[in-house]
Amino acid sequence: MDNLQLIQSKIHEIRGQRVMLDRDLAEMYGVETKVLNQAVKRNIDRFPEDFMFQLTKEECLRSQIVTLKTEQGKHLKYMPHVFTEMGVAMLSSVLRSSTAIQVNISIMRAFVAVRQMLSNPIESRVERIETQVRELRQYMEEVLVDQNDINEDTMVQLELINQTLAELQAKDRGFQERPRIGYRLPNCNDEK
Repeated sequence: MDNLQLIQSKIHEIRGQRVMLDRDLAEMYGVETKVLNQAVKRNIDRFPEDFMFQLTKEECLRSQIVTLKTEQGKHLKYMPHVFTEMGVAMLSSVLRSSTAIQVNISIMRAFVAVRQMLSNPIESRVERIETQVRELRQYMEEVLVDQNDINEDTMVQLELINQTLAELQAKDRGFQERPRIGYRLPNCNDEK
């Protein structure tokens, strides 16, 4: 799985928006989730509700992307934050390391790829495939018609050959031996 596909797999839809979890972003940026969230809190005015929001406990419980562990001390103490595409872009102004910049570029490309994939609905892809199948079927039918034409021509030629051979055989049946032409050697018995 390449980097773009890995990032795309971490983009989820929550509350009708495509978002990424704070822990996934922190992992990509190479920092702890706590450090990422502290940097966001220090710059909270840059992250309005349409850039970032915190999941509710109910969203975490019914979501398959956030798993709560039942062992003691393994449950979520704080509900995770999720960042929309604009929130991820804003993170680049908060996290200024070269790694953060490169990761942000990759994430933006992943969001664009997801958006393009969703804007090119499956129906148009299916229609394109159906058109290709129709064109292929038409081509195959033309090839078969051409092959049948060749076969018909060949059949006519074979029939002519068979007729000619039949005529030759009929002539051979009426064959009579003709006198030989040429010089005859005298028979030795004739001279005596």
